Amino acid sequence: MRLTQKALLHAALAAALPSAMACSALLASAQTASSAPASSESRTATTGEARMAAQMERLRANPPALRAFLVRMPKGGDLHVHLSGAVYAETFIANAAADTLCVDPEKLVLLPNRGTTRSIPPQPVCVEGTVAAASALKNQVLYDKLIDSFSMRAFVPSAGWSGHDQFFATFNRFGGTNKSHQGEWVDEVAARAASQNEQYLELMNTPDFGVAIKLAGQMHWDGDAAKMRAALLAGGLRDNIATDRAELDKMDATRNEREHCGTPQAAPACSVQVRYLYQILRAGPPERVFAQTLLGYEVASVDPRVVGINFVQPEDAYLAMSQYSTQMEMLRYLHSVYPKVHLSLHAGELAFGMVPPDGLRFHIHDAVAVAGAERIGHGVDVMYEDGADALLKTMAAKHIMVEVNLTSNDVILGVKGKDHPLHSYMAAGVPFALSTDDEGVSRIDLTNEYEKAVLEQGLTYTQLKASARSSLEHSFLQGDSLWAASDKYTAMRRECVSGGGTPSSACAAFLKTSEKAQQQWELERRFRAFESQQ
Repeated sequence: MRLTQKALLHAALAAALPSAMACSALLASAQTASSAPASSESRTATTGEARMAAQMERLRANPPALRAFLVRMPKGGDLHVHLSGAVYAETFIANAAADTLCVDPEKLVLLPNRGTTRSIPPQPVCVEGTVAAASALKNQVLYDKLIDSFSMRAFVPSAGWSGHDQFFATFNRFGGTNKSHQGEWVDEVAARAASQNEQYLELMNTPDFGVAIKLAGQMHWDGDAAKMRAALLAGGLRDNIATDRAELDKMDATRNEREHCGTPQAAPACSVQVRYLYQILRAGPPERVFAQTLLGYEVASVDPRVVGINFVQPEDAYLAMSQYSTQMEMLRYLHSVYPKVHLSLHAGELAFGMVPPDGLRFHIHDAVAVAGAERIGHGVDVMYEDGADALLKTMAAKHIMVEVNLTSNDVILGVKGKDHPLHSYMAAGVPFALSTDDEGVSRIDLTNEYEKAVLEQGLTYTQLKASARSSLEHSFLQGDSLWAASDKYTAMRRECVSGGGTPSSACAAFLKTSEKAQQQWELERRFRAFESQQ
């Protein structure tokens, strides 16, 4: 999205969504306020919800109108979103032009320059056969080809080149973009979230891990995780922590500056709370994976912005498959050392035929039973696992949520409609939340996933509402839940039992102790506002 478009969007939304300080102001004003009677509030909520449910049912036959309805619906958070994959190709092209990068017009990949001219502004010196990335801004044909190369736009599978291949290839093509733009990317994703009535994001990102990898290169994995951890720490792995925290500081500062947070001109995006999941690159040798994972746990232990860990890269890659059990044992050990660090895992992002049948039998199970994952990303192959029904019962009993990425599962795995396991999870009582995965690469947004859930999976308004609530219930935000029982959204905890628009003094005191509950309270406020519309 270009800056001028963003400015227009921010202006249009300024009056519609709460400011970043709305929640704290609400709590501050609530110390002596009384709540509305519980019975009155319950009747209002029930009536409003039923009205919105009926309206959504009428819109099933009118997808454009359904989209307009869903874009306004409160959605809680997006818990499965990769920062670089969430950025639209247009942004990467603009960044490449600003950084005087070059582009191969045949391979459609960004490349570093060989230097720059002394002109004002300086121009890149590109190797023979490549051109300045900025030339795409004056060459519509090249511009369009780059967008298609950096995303799934206009992609059609061909012999030997699948949606899976195209999807994962995009990251190397735009990967030459300088990480100095990360704060700009966070702003883009947060602004898009705010425009759809989202309020929370857990962005997966891979900070610098140069020290960890250098140390790993001097070691050999022999299966003794405790010994290798001691050697890495003794070698200075913690020196990498300051670099990573400084990287996050810069990202957040750039985002806040672009959004004018904390000023009267604050953009709606300021109201979107952002936390980070430390991405581990799983398709590498074990000593490298362990070193980066250890660094992730160390960073998450000292920086509250990093709320958890996740493994990324294609699950069907050779090293990801062959080392899967080893990696789960690594995580089992590190969880014993860092029990407060949360874990969500990509597991079961596989389809029949991608790998041998044996490769579909245990990934989700081991992520849950061995590694101790609190959430599962994708989980598409669950019904191919040994003891699938027992696994689903375990996930339901332990409240292990599945992050559902409908578009991603379609374009990467070819799994959609009745072939998708969403209804198997729902039938077993496993909590789920819709998410985007890589909305920039897929050219989607979270509203698109809600619409697909309605049109392709047949979900109701009440089920969508449960997804939004589940996204915050299973977020890795600090503090206790607002709800009295896990995954039951019928009764709030006793301090906040009325659920009124203004919290009682006891409820306000509790909300101050829990970032999670604050976001949940805000979501309920948004639902009341949405469901009160005629």
